[in-house]
Amino acid sequence: MEEPSREVTRLDASREALQFLASIGVKELEQCLFADSLVTVSDTGRELGEFSITVQKVTYDNEPCYHVHANSHGTIDNIPCGTSITAYISRTLETLEQNHHEYVTLQDHRLDRKSHMVQQGDKLLVNKVITEREEVKRQTFTFPLSSLEGFVSEASNLLILRILAQRKRIPENMVFLALDVETRISVSSYKELGMKQQMLGQESVEVFGIERTVASAEDVPATWRCCFLSDGHLASRVQVGSPVTMRLIQLPSVIRGDDKDDKPVFEKKPLVWEEDMQLCSKFLDRKEELEADHASYIRHHPELKALMADFLQFLLLRKPDDVFSFAADYFAAFSSRRNPGSSIQSSSVIQTPETLRNQDS
Repeated sequence: MEEPSREVTRLDASREALQFLASIGVKELEQCLFADSLVTVSDTGRELGEFSITVQKVTYDNEPCYHVHANSHGTIDNIPCGTSITAYISRTLETLEQNHHEYVTLQDHRLDRKSHMVQQGDKLLVNKVITEREEVKRQTFTFPLSSLEGFVSEASNLLILRILAQRKRIPENMVFLALDVETRISVSSYKELGMKQQMLGQESVEVFGIERTVASAEDVPATWRCCFLSDGHLASRVQVGSPVTMRLIQLPSVIRGDDKDDKPVFEKKPLVWEEDMQLCSKFLDRKEELEADHASYIRHHPELKALMADFLQFLLLRKPDDVFSFAADYFAAFSSRRNPGSSIQSSSVIQTPETLRNQDS
């Protein structure tokens, strides 16, 4: 189902929010390039699942940006549920593209929500696919970018929280634009909760609290309360009204943005060949060249691991009989931002000594 561009009730981000966005520099963003890993626990302390956030530096359409991946999976009252966010965020915290997936798996009831957000020209396009039991509902919304100054997506919010935590100060009247659960333009506000002590294992640590609220035109506001360590690592996260809390179990080691990627090291194992040693040399040289190239590609495209991890986790939860049909249905919901025919290029293959001998002859 496609819908025309919605009539947007004019809402504006606050002057303080726009000034905050303008004040963020690349150096400050580089301090947000690390991973968080928390455990989801009930009010009785029972572990129910896990929550993770990773921010890495990548390129998008040949421009430097940040890849944000958040992933939450677990069970509430023995019901599997989870959410994942994968997005590309610019250096000005604009959302270039975002995939958002939520699911709840009941014994006889399937609820699955997927949304794909992408900038196209002067508009923001949002595609939604909602699956309930066997019914599939598709919707498309468009918003002019001119009306979205100060817009913050769920992914860019994760970067904003880390920056606020490191600054340990939230300006008054910090109000951004956001999309509510019905994909309507709404507002998102941030409130400082101050410093407090939190137990981390047997140790008491000081954390900085931030409250974020997303208003809704037709429902109650959604509010999250997060606590952060001094370096921006997430210590706890809870949605007001939820029976579960996400908590950090042990102090993390900080990975700063100016740390250089380790260069891949490939162990050379002795090989015994009965063939021509010159051919063996060509084979090994080509193999190492491709291994380094493939490792470099994966390192610079962390979204690959994130995408496959989400798919495999969802696959193992559902355990379908027909894996191919399940995969086709899973990936079909996420529209590509590239034109068909431009995504697959010719690729190199490893040549065996026999192939090299035939070429030489």
